[in-house]
Amino acid sequence: MKRLLAKYAVPVARHLPVFLRAPLQRAWHSYALTARNPRLSAAEYAERVSKETEIFDEQEIVHDLPEIYHYWSNKYLRPKLEEFGISNPDEFFAKFLIRSIEEHPGRSVRFVSLGCGNCDTEVRIAGILRDRGFTDFTLECVDINATMLERGAVHAANAGLSKHVVMTRGDFNRWRPDARYDAIIANQSLHHVVELEDLFTSISRALNDDGRFITSDMIGRNGHMLWPEALSILREYWQELPKEKTFNVLLRRYEAEFGNWDCSGSGFEGIRAQDILPLLIERFDFEFFVGFANIIDPFIGRCHGPHLDAASEKDRTFVDRIHARDEAEMLAGNIKPTHMMAVMRKPPFADLACWKHMTPAFCVRKPD
Repeated sequence: MKRLLAKYAVPVARHLPVFLRAPLQRAWHSYALTARNPRLSAAEYAERVSKETEIFDEQEIVHDLPEIYHYWSNKYLRPKLEEFGISNPDEFFAKFLIRSIEEHPGRSVRFVSLGCGNCDTEVRIAGILRDRGFTDFTLECVDINATMLERGAVHAANAGLSKHVVMTRGDFNRWRPDARYDAIIANQSLHHVVELEDLFTSISRALNDDGRFITSDMIGRNGHMLWPEALSILREYWQELPKEKTFNVLLRRYEAEFGNWDCSGSGFEGIRAQDILPLLIERFDFEFFVGFANIIDPFIGRCHGPHLDAASEKDRTFVDRIHARDEAEMLAGNIKPTHMMAVMRKPPFADLACWKHMTPAFCVRKPD
């Protein structure tokens, strides 16, 4: 039954009138979410919100990564992005916001960022727009955490951007916008969303007809676990690590064998990461897509990355070898990327720019 619904219900629904399409899609999404990740009860949801808020209340720097990550990203990720005229994630968001501004000369444009946290990225992006002469825009920042929004307001004020960057408290898991936007941003926030179907419906409704949905996010297995085929490759390299470099900084434990930890158990971290890309393909057409990284992640991330020294030739060579294997396996389709930068439009839109043959569809890892 599930396979029949997946094969026929949603594709057929896209060609039906709206009054018929919506009930069919809602029925499928309700079934699919229950099958893949049962809906949380009100009490469970409230508990996770409380835990998530507690975690991020104290995090003034959310996207901090070890130096070995920056070695890897500058050597390998940045050249990919530069093929498209982008040098870093801030420039990625700014490029497509500027494109939206230039497409609407003479009028004020409105943007929104969902799950913005401390608004560090949003303030920097707004600064890029202002410094390039664009001043007739508003970037609304939506987050459930009042403490982080307060920090965001201070960042915006200190940068002289308070009239451009405005704060709105709200749960983007249950976002119901009352405005239309020229672009909607989700920066590392989609993997915190339980009700992805509802959110993507709200985003589609809130976008102007020629609007953009711009995201940078994680699209690997739920809980940021590795799929079996990637895990087996990672463990080949894990055996090369001395004991001191197997210490998990966040979990405070040694891992003689890589733990493949499911981090979605308490808050919302990675709760439906594997569903993000398939649902986006179903709902939107892509203007831009770059998928990247898989088995390299644990070696350069927060848990184990601090043990690798970006100043050490030995450690850099180790990272280089893992990256080369990672990329070869992804290009062959044997493993799939766990990260993406993507820009989407409402259908129909057919002009996709992507890296090599790694289209959104090619990069989907279907659950077993």
